[in-house]
Amino acid sequence: MPSLGDLIAPRRLGRDFRWLLASSWTSNLGDGIALAAAPLLIASLTSSPILVAAGAMMQFLPWLLFGLLAGAVADHHDRRRLVMLANALRALVIVGLVIFLLTGQATVWLVLVTSFLYGTAEVFADSAGSTLLPMLVQPGDLGIGNARMQAGFLVGNQLAGPPLGAFLFAAGSFVPFLLQVFCVSLAILLISRIARTPAPDSGETERESKLRAIREGLRWLRHNAPVRTLVVIILVFNVTWAAPWGVLVLYATEYLGMGPVGYGALTTASALGGIIAVFGFGFLEKRVRFATLMRVCLTCEVLMHLAFALTTVPAVAFVIMFGFGLYAFVWGTISTTVRQRLVPLPLQGRIASVNMVGVFGGLVIGQFLGGVIAQIWGPTGPWWFAFAGSAITLALVWRSISHIAAAPPALGAAPTPA
Repeated sequence: MPSLGDLIAPRRLGRDFRWLLASSWTSNLGDGIALAAAPLLIASLTSSPILVAAGAMMQFLPWLLFGLLAGAVADHHDRRRLVMLANALRALVIVGLVIFLLTGQATVWLVLVTSFLYGTAEVFADSAGSTLLPMLVQPGDLGIGNARMQAGFLVGNQLAGPPLGAFLFAAGSFVPFLLQVFCVSLAILLISRIARTPAPDSGETERESKLRAIREGLRWLRHNAPVRTLVVIILVFNVTWAAPWGVLVLYATEYLGMGPVGYGALTTASALGGIIAVFGFGFLEKRVRFATLMRVCLTCEVLMHLAFALTTVPAVAFVIMFGFGLYAFVWGTISTTVRQRLVPLPLQGRIASVNMVGVFGGLVIGQFLGGVIAQIWGPTGPWWFAFAGSAITLALVWRSISHIAAAPPALGAAPTPA
């Protein structure tokens, strides 16, 4: 009978994968703690809704400014060392914030600057970190590897981290950030145990500018139809998803009358569904074609928007959100796995960063549209917009999904299930 460790991280994935997984899970716990503690800190320093909202925007802005550069850097340097260096900078930024909190010198502007600096370091850490898994496991194991990485995000970032951060903040504004520093530092130690990962041979000279490297990545993406279409799908579906999610708190508390506790429970329901999904991914991967899973997940997204637009019952909203967690994290695992299999190793950082710029760009656009639509047509308006937009997009890309799933893998990798 396999041990718990073998069930979480199968032995065939190797020791280095286990170090990567442990580092990722630890880092996600630290980020989850900050997910609750940072907004609480900003709200304790100002009553301005604009400044409170700016705290969240500081997490998105670095991706839009530095995402492409971070991808080019990841493709030209030792990726393991880049993750360690970026995480060390993240820890130093938070140490500085803790010092200001302990001395009573913290201001909302200082916290916003800290958020921006932390987010910038995170861009480089995530861009380099996203390329490590394809370097450590066989192509055929990318699916189960990504599912286990997603599980750490769900447990640490979505379930355990936020309530722990809120609880520790009540004990002292600096306490959750001290624990965050510990988590990030431990993540550095864990990833340092991975065998050295030398810079990929990109075929470019040392003096070649990062701008040229970025252009090469964009040119490759432009001429690779399956990956290009996948990136566009993710961008558009993030716009439609973010429109209602940006005003979800108003929809839940005012329209459904769930109150603050009910609103928080909605995200918990999503995370619970996600945990079931990521641990059941291995079963699905062996029995259902990727093209079918992709279509099912995107169809569920369309129907989820419609269901939220129509329901007025809180209990139904919980069921919908649980279902969202089930399919959304299956989609996240599949889309990441397909992209990693189709992109050559020297371009992994750049294409992953383009994808992330699309993700966060879609979030910014969608949240803006959702706020405007809700202001004019009420809290259900964004759900109707999301339903119509996602349905039209799915109809347009329905046939292309088969080509994405069946595209030949890069660099002789194992085929993606068609």
